[in-house]
Amino acid sequence: MLNWSTQFNICCFLDNNNYASIYHQNEAILAADALDTLSCNAGNAFPSLLQYHNTHRDWLFGHLAYDLKNETFPGLYSDNKDGIGFPDLFFFRPRIVMLLRNNEVQIGGWEMDESTARTVYNECINAADQQIQQMPAGKVQAHLGKQEYLNAVSSLQEHIHRGDCYEVNFCRENFIENTIVHPPSLFRRLNSVSPSPFAAYYRTDDLYLVCSSPERFMQKKGPVVISQPIKGTIRRAGDPAADDERRKELQQNRKERAENVMVVDLVRNDLSHTATRGSVEVAELFGIYSFAQVHHMISTVTATLEADVPFTAAISHAFPMGSMTGAPKLSVMQLIEQYEQSRRGLFSGALGYITPDGDFDFNVVIRSMLYNASRKYLSFQTGSAITYYADPVKEWEECLLKAEAMKNILEG
Repeated sequence: MLNWSTQFNICCFLDNNNYASIYHQNEAILAADALDTLSCNAGNAFPSLLQYHNTHRDWLFGHLAYDLKNETFPGLYSDNKDGIGFPDLFFFRPRIVMLLRNNEVQIGGWEMDESTARTVYNECINAADQQIQQMPAGKVQAHLGKQEYLNAVSSLQEHIHRGDCYEVNFCRENFIENTIVHPPSLFRRLNSVSPSPFAAYYRTDDLYLVCSSPERFMQKKGPVVISQPIKGTIRRAGDPAADDERRKELQQNRKERAENVMVVDLVRNDLSHTATRGSVEVAELFGIYSFAQVHHMISTVTATLEADVPFTAAISHAFPMGSMTGAPKLSVMQLIEQYEQSRRGLFSGALGYITPDGDFDFNVVIRSMLYNASRKYLSFQTGSAITYYADPVKEWEECLLKAEAMKNILEG
């Protein structure tokens, strides 16, 4: 499916890498070749998306960039440098949709009959693997060096001490300039080194996202919505017994549990704006889940939407996701704009799909590389949660840990 999709200027491939979850509905999804598109920046983006969906009542695939915050929280702005240039919101209506589950693929789309579907299937089966690009892609640079990062964290902790906020998700951009890469090769490398349940290859003309996200932002199925914020990370150990101790260490870490509870409370509040009274529940608290390089602490919050609430309202009231901002949202997003050196853009936004019925599933765009082919500019960002009791050096080390797999791939 991935090999076949690379012929199109606009496509979206989503892969859960066989991670077991009661909430996963498909093993992989491909949307390819746009019939039409919606592209807009913050201001009237969510109403435009609702109108676009109401007009077509079709599958839509695309993204919500972090800077839609300027619409969901009027008065905010984004003045930091953006080397990539994704629009704040982009969705497309695909000519072809493929759903893979339980060793069966469903192929549908515009003017699709059995013969056409069989042709697409055969083309996918026979699509040749493209040659893997040789690395390195270049030397990774960053706008915030270690001492600048530590100084910024100390300043943010002063804001926390003064009561301006409780927790800030602070990020730094890594980048390579004047580089030519083959994005499908990057995706294959990243997906083999760091497989994740919300992996994605996404292209809109000369803009690419290669994503290895472990985190779901929000899913809607019928009237039920779920959000699964991550807060809490520890490096895995090579020895099974030591690795199990790491899991227990994360499970019992008071700082990580406090951060997780804080974001769970934030998500509960976000979902309550569009939920029926009393329906917001924490289905799981402090769940420990294992990935290739790290263990994560993940909680699950569920809610039932009020009747006649548009799906865009559920998304916009929770966007941007609390795990990538901190609390309270307005204050910390002002501080993020002040202390971060780069515009986040699609990083810490969301990628996913909307069904004809208005159900949806979106990830959180983290552990991801973004590439602008015309500018030859590649970027990836990592961050961590800053609290009053955080050790700035350990937060720096967490940023490096999250960047490790991507940096190793790019530098060979």
